Order: sequence, then structure tokens, then C-alpha cells
Amino acid sequence: MKLIAGNSNRPLSEAIAQNLGIPLAQSSIRHFADMEVFVEILENVRGEDAFIIQPTSFPANDSLMELLITVDTLRRASARRITAVVPYYGYARQDRKTGPRTPITAKLVSNLITVAGANRMLTLDLHAGQIQGFFDIPVDNLYVAPVFVRHIRDTLAVHGKMPTNLTIVSPDVGGVVRARALAKRLEADLAIIDKRRDRAGESEVMNIIGDVKDRHCILIDDIADSAGTLCNAAVALKDEGASAVSAYITHGVFSGGAVERIDASPLESLVVTDSIAATPAASASKKIKFLSIAPLLAEAIVRISQERSVSSLFG
Repeated sequence: MKLIAGNSNRPLSEAIAQNLGIPLAQSSIRHFADMEVFVEILENVRGEDAFIIQPTSFPANDSLMELLITVDTLRRASARRITAVVPYYGYARQDRKTGPRTPITAKLVSNLITVAGANRMLTLDLHAGQIQGFFDIPVDNLYVAPVFVRHIRDTLAVHGKMPTNLTIVSPDVGGVVRARALAKRLEADLAIIDKRRDRAGESEVMNIIGDVKDRHCILIDDIADSAGTLCNAAVALKDEGASAVSAYITHGVFSGGAVERIDASPLESLVVTDSIAATPAASASKKIKFLSIAPLLAEAIVRISQERSVSSLFG
């Protein structure tokens, strides 16, 4: 097995390698003066089972090109199998036509990864499950829910018992399936926030479906970008009488003034995975806490390499 780290999230790659007990393959990824990407693998990979760890996060286009060029490099170096490990799959939010003459970039990127030469895809909490169908190669979509459940129990349980006033909240209708699955694991109540988005990047909370008065509410979502939806949801829950509001997010994009918005919000804490490398502002925030997914990804990589079941991780 060979692990190749892209530049997008080097700390996560190193943590995965440490969990697996093997070193990262020696490689060089650099840019020419005009910002063209150049990749060189500095050790033999012929006949190897190669895993490229590269979330396609900011800067999204550079990260994507690094991934594609690294896949091409390994293919031409005769790697036996190439698995793209993309914890955060960028361009996934454009997974359908939202109007006339608009793209479906989630499908375009899947085509690019496949044509570049990847034999398999490993990702985490896809924005929409049907994106797996955009690929013509096998896709393993891991779920972060078990990691969140353990952390919530370790944080909130008293003498082994969870509080009876716990409510899992989906900040929009599209995330209901994710929130319901977590609520079922925790034997908690479920609430849904109905919102209307007037334009991209802006949201307005309209209505709360479910009882949240005097409840400890935990917001669950896959992506926090501008964090507008999240913070508006927290305000709405507090206005409806919630006793406490916290959040668990898979991918912390945190663009623009997201961190400042979170720090000024009623959220007591926001737990996010390290699928995307932490920005200095996010690392400095007292409310944002990072949870490592390196053990989960490492276990999935081992199972793929040994041709064992990945889905049984979540059984």
C-alpha cells in the first residue's frame, strides 16, 4: 500500500499514516511560475495499491487539479489500483440544475476523476447520496454519524445516561435524513427548521417544526460555508425557548466572515471534523472544536486494501 498526500490537508494525511503505521510516500507537488501544477512521485509505485488523500477544499480549483494530476501520475507509473480519498468532495452542492442554463458540477468532477484514471473513490458525508451514481467507478461514502454519536455521549452523558431533553435539529428540510439517523442512534427527539433562501449565500429562518422549548438542541449539517443558515437557526431556536444550542458539522468550509459569525451567535459550541484543514481563524475560535476522522478513514483504507467490507463499519 502507498499513501500519497496532496497539499490540501497535509495534517490529516499525516494522521491517517500514523493510524496505519506506514509512512507517506515521498512525492513533490509544486507549481510553475504560471501556477500550473507539477507532480512527481519520488519512489516506485509499480503494482502498488495507491491511495491519494486530497480533499478538494479551498483553493478548490488548485486542490482539484492536484488530485487529477496525481491520479494521472500514478496511472502512468503503473500503480495497480488508484483510490482517490477525498474527505470533502468539492463542487458537490451543484448536484442538479437549479435553473435554466446552469451546470451540474458534481457530475463534471466525477467524470474528471474517472477519466484521470482513478479506480475507486473514498469520501465522507457526500452532500447528496445520489452523487455516488454520478461515478462509473465504485464509491465508498463514509458516514461521520458514529463519530458524532460517541462524542455527544462522552460530552453529555451523566453516569451513562443521556439527558431526556435532547433534540436533534436539521437546519433545513434537505438534511432531515441525516438528522433523523443521528436522533435514532441517540434516542432523541427530532426538529426541523423550514427556511427560505432568497439568493445563494443568504438564508432566512421561517418556521420550526417540532417542540424545542426548554430542550438542549443540537444542529446537524454536512457543510458550514458562510454559516448563515447555522447561526440563523441557532437564533430561531433560542427565540423559541431552547435551553441550549450547539452544532455538529462534517465539513467546515468557513468562508468569508463565517468564524466571526459563529463566535457572535448563540451557539455554545460547534464541533467539526478535520476533513478540511483548519483556518487560523477557526483554530483560534473558542467555540469551534475539531474532531479527527483520521481513524475512520484509516480503517476504511485498510478494508479497501484487504478487500473487506466497508459498510459493516456502520452496521
